[in-house]
Amino acid sequence: INLHFCIYRFGIAAYRKCSSGSGYPNISLSAPLPGIPKPVFAAVDSHEQCETKITTLENGLKVASQNKFGQFCTVGILVNSGSRHETKYPSGVAHFLEKLAFSSTAQYGSKDEILLTLEKHGGICDCQTSRDTTMYAVSAEVKGLDTVVSLLSDAVLQPRLLDEEIEMTRMAVRFELEDLSMRPDPEPLLTEMIHAAAYRGNTVGLPRFCPVESVEKIDKKLLHMYLQSYYCPERMVLAGVGIEHEQLVACARKYLLNVKPVWGASTPTNVDLSVAQYTGGIVRDMSDVSLGPTPIPELTHIMIGLESCSFLEDDFIPFAVLNMMMGGGGSFSAGGPGKGMFTRLYLNVLNRHHWMYNATSYHHSYEDTGLLCIHASADPRQVREMVEILTREFIQMAGTAGEMELERAKTQLKSMLMMNLESRPVIFEDVGRQVLATGKRKLPHELCDLISNVTASDIKRVTTKMLCSKPAVAALGDLTEMPSYEHIQAALSSKDGHLPRMYRLFR
Repeated sequence: INLHFCIYRFGIAAYRKCSSGSGYPNISLSAPLPGIPKPVFAAVDSHEQCETKITTLENGLKVASQNKFGQFCTVGILVNSGSRHETKYPSGVAHFLEKLAFSSTAQYGSKDEILLTLEKHGGICDCQTSRDTTMYAVSAEVKGLDTVVSLLSDAVLQPRLLDEEIEMTRMAVRFELEDLSMRPDPEPLLTEMIHAAAYRGNTVGLPRFCPVESVEKIDKKLLHMYLQSYYCPERMVLAGVGIEHEQLVACARKYLLNVKPVWGASTPTNVDLSVAQYTGGIVRDMSDVSLGPTPIPELTHIMIGLESCSFLEDDFIPFAVLNMMMGGGGSFSAGGPGKGMFTRLYLNVLNRHHWMYNATSYHHSYEDTGLLCIHASADPRQVREMVEILTREFIQMAGTAGEMELERAKTQLKSMLMMNLESRPVIFEDVGRQVLATGKRKLPHELCDLISNVTASDIKRVTTKMLCSKPAVAALGDLTEMPSYEHIQAALSSKDGHLPRMYRLFR
């Protein structure tokens, strides 16, 4: 088609001039075609069009928006509320509220009515809770913004919480708990366990999922008590992507400024302001994880973590680069180097130990703490050697990172950041979470500059600091060959890196 267009647009003479005679132009792909007009690209003045606009209403609610051209927008309410705030309540309240979201409200008789209303504007809705944030979000056509904000206000501040809805939620929670323990992928369960080990009995160490014993304890009265404490305007952000800021502020004033919640006046004095206390420790689950006669092998899963830092600290970026440098994944990957095949856990672990099924690094960060951990899976008979390999990788983190290795990790982190921020819902979550936590937003180009400035000495400094903390260990499966927690702790304390002595601690 391009060949025919070239002949049609510029004539047979231009075609012959650029052709080698075989019917294809003989021009390097790095050079422009002759005769083609010079392209004109759209331009913006500095970063003005990228800035996130923030307005605080009289009741303390923050309204944040990011312009993004298109027919659709994503708008939602983020609340500074999650499982870490359940110290005074039975664990699982936030999990229940996630399941009850977008059910019947003062304005809508059922969830079906809400979905039908959104359908008129091509919309969908969702609610997600984490350890520190609850997020109600709607994606719909821009022209339906007024309806969307009205619906969000109703869903967050005017839920009916009918008895039959709560009973259905109990069933849904029980099913999810059963499904969680039967999944072939143990990562969600191990994440729960490593947090419970690292922050025993406090803040982010509290259960993210509702425990079985709490399912019957949670009722409408308890939910209202929790909502009264945490669902107040000063703990909320209305975030929007793909809409004009003034339009979003007008809708916020109309539907969120003078609205009385169904549970009455808020009492933010009852908010739990506990700071995360890192304890370290071990959590074991030796239950039978077999799914029956399946081709999936019965593996033992180990996750070892150390305290990192909060996302408010300057060291957060070096830790993010370190996590990318460690990388890893499964023993099978359908990708090439772009999938992280040159990360340390691939080169030092998966490439050298064929019997390991998985080795992956994770970094969890919160407003007052953080956790860097490595998850590995192997046959139960190989657990002792697998733990030795993980402790060795932690110790070797403190070594000087190679220049090429560091640059690759930084480039991969920036690439992942920019690729994720192509998605409108991801931009929405980024805007909402940053404004909720800090009252402002760092733009992508600012984050990329911070990533570029990370040096090998930064990596060594944060790793040395991290290795001073007690390890947190989560172990799932057959643990007959599992070394003791004291041995793991002693191995990670041998910062001189004498590996033979470290191995003798186990044998």
